[in-house]
Amino acid sequence: MPIPPRGPEPDPPPEGAVQPPRGDLTQPGPPTEQAEPGPDAATGTAAPDDEHAAALREADDRWRRALADLDNLRKRHARELKGQAAAERARTAAAFLPVIDNLELALSHAAADPGAILEGVRAVRDQAVNVLERLGYPRHAETGVPFDPARHEVVGVVQEPDADPNSVVQVLRPGYGEAERQLRPAAVTVAKRE
Repeated sequence: MPIPPRGPEPDPPPEGAVQPPRGDLTQPGPPTEQAEPGPDAATGTAAPDDEHAAALREADDRWRRALADLDNLRKRHARELKGQAAAERARTAAAFLPVIDNLELALSHAAADPGAILEGVRAVRDQAVNVLERLGYPRHAETGVPFDPARHEVVGVVQEPDADPNSVVQVLRPGYGEAERQLRPAAVTVAKRE
């Protein structure tokens, strides 16, 4: 079978010009992994430098993302703490609203019966003490108990023949709370040791 004649050959491109690809040559495709050239290769250091630069960029990117995640976590935690503190303050304030209502009620009846005022104020005090106890701060105003520096603050020492030495004789100001969760210690006078 005869070979059909081809058209006229184009003029050769000038020297140094990039030649267009010919159909019988393989076209360059995406880069494929090739084995690293040996140590005597002329371009032996170019590939490892590119790998190191890429690894450095990747590590820097991961580091920046971790820092951003940590900052976001810190901000979210601060918002949650602020919200919890606000909710706890509101819960505590709401617990005292009935105490205020009862004080106002006692004041409105002050002219009617002075004896009723005294009873009303005692009832409101008991209600306020009950609120503190429900919040985890029970009242401590006991006399005759041994002095405990974790629960008592000594404001005076007295000679009391009927009391045990180093025991609470009088409570001047009650304390509220337990050892680790104490609003304030009780202010007391203590019997002298003989």
